[in-house]
Amino acid sequence: MAQPESNERTKERTVATTPAQLVSQLAALDVTPWYKKPNLRMLYLIIFPTCIGVEMTSGFDSSMMNGLQAVDSWDNFYNSPRSTLLGVMSAMYSAGAIVALPLVPIVSDGFGRRWAITVGSIIMIIGAILQTASQNFAMFVISRFILGIGIPFAIVGASSLIGELGHPKERAVLGSLFNAFYFADLSEGSITAAGVTLGTFQMPSNWGWRIPSLLQVVPSCLQIFFMFFMPESPRWLVSKGRGDEAMAILVKYHAEGDANSEFVKAEYVQIETTLELEREESHVGWLDMLKTAGMRRRVLIGAFLGLATQWSGNGLTSYFLARILDTVGIHGNGAKNKVNLALSCWSFVNATILALTMSRFKRRVVYLTCTISLLLCFTGWTVASARYAADGSQGASRAVLAFIFIYSPCYNIAFNAMTYTFLVEVFPFHIRSKGISVFQWFGRMAGFFNQFVNPIGIQRAGWKYYISYCIFLAFEVLFVFFLFPETSGRSLEELAFLYEDDELRKQEERVEKEIRQENKDNLSKE
Repeated sequence: MAQPESNERTKERTVATTPAQLVSQLAALDVTPWYKKPNLRMLYLIIFPTCIGVEMTSGFDSSMMNGLQAVDSWDNFYNSPRSTLLGVMSAMYSAGAIVALPLVPIVSDGFGRRWAITVGSIIMIIGAILQTASQNFAMFVISRFILGIGIPFAIVGASSLIGELGHPKERAVLGSLFNAFYFADLSEGSITAAGVTLGTFQMPSNWGWRIPSLLQVVPSCLQIFFMFFMPESPRWLVSKGRGDEAMAILVKYHAEGDANSEFVKAEYVQIETTLELEREESHVGWLDMLKTAGMRRRVLIGAFLGLATQWSGNGLTSYFLARILDTVGIHGNGAKNKVNLALSCWSFVNATILALTMSRFKRRVVYLTCTISLLLCFTGWTVASARYAADGSQGASRAVLAFIFIYSPCYNIAFNAMTYTFLVEVFPFHIRSKGISVFQWFGRMAGFFNQFVNPIGIQRAGWKYYISYCIFLAFEVLFVFFLFPETSGRSLEELAFLYEDDELRKQEERVEKEIRQENKDNLSKE
């Protein structure tokens, strides 16, 4: 009868089989769902108000600006801003973010992800209070600029923390839910903003628009309060030489307190060796991001996503839905706010469903599906708008309204459900904050352009303005097809050298050596 292999030889053979995929394989062997793990369940409950809740602030802002344009007290107080003035009011939010973004990695990488979220939340509370108390056009614009300064600190910190703290099995889903909650929260968000403006648009006093502005402080207050219970990123702790704290967090939340967990040991070794190799092979300056072909490709993808998430037509419905409805014969403020609320609810429903499902599919396939469907949808939207402009057809008007609702899941399938998940996977730890900042910078620049130019384009060019979006959507399809990598099914450390084959081999060798040595040490103690 054949003798069984020793534990040492069995473990060494398992490690040697596929060292690059070890953490992913061990995670896949864990069949216990997260909701049956008390510590992990508590972690995810805390992540919702602190990290995922960050996007509620952006969602509230865009829906509030949509709704305020149909609130008579706001429209009268600011002398019916249209075209350029309306563009300035909306665009200052992005302008503030553009100014702040170079400073974001300094806080996120230097002081930690938790502090980045806290700093951003404090700034946004100040901005929301000033917006509520605004006495004139200039004060309203300045308050929106301050709000814009705060949001990138919170978004970069939160998206990084979700990816670096979540269990590998749920990381992609958590990242997808981050953007889905742009549309809603249990107490705040785009749905609430749409509902509040629907409830206040008939109020004769200025509180008809001040109440929605004041409620903008709620998600930021929640983030600050729950941050006291939020652990720091284990990867950030390891990068600062605080490995014991990082290991304790991994043991508590990824192994439910089991310090002997093989999965946590492998995860920690992979994080430590990968960060060590990253420090040896890379610098962290902004210009260093352009020195190698792999880094340039990452920056190009981050910049593209920043533009694509704003120039795919979503900027029209996010901030100027009321003006779009005017172009197809829907003029009543009550009707506009009902459409705004219905669109927010529909967007939240489909975004949440897609966030929970899209992580199962290949990233590149999802992005191709998204961009192709957006191109087809927006082309139909443009044709229907042209038909209404030509003969005032009610059928064409209803078709535009239908395309607006169809557009939502087409956009959410990837640009909402996958963007932050994909960014965290593409950029390794040492430049992750900078990489997401690049995405945010290009996104805010595109948003600033949209928010300033869209109202002018809608007013002066009508449906013809939509043709520019159709052209850019065709470009998006080509970009994704030729330049997007596949990142699904691997841990963050396994993706750290996505474009650097030599460094990837070094990482595999180090991880294999470290885990083998640890197994030998454990067996010798026994």
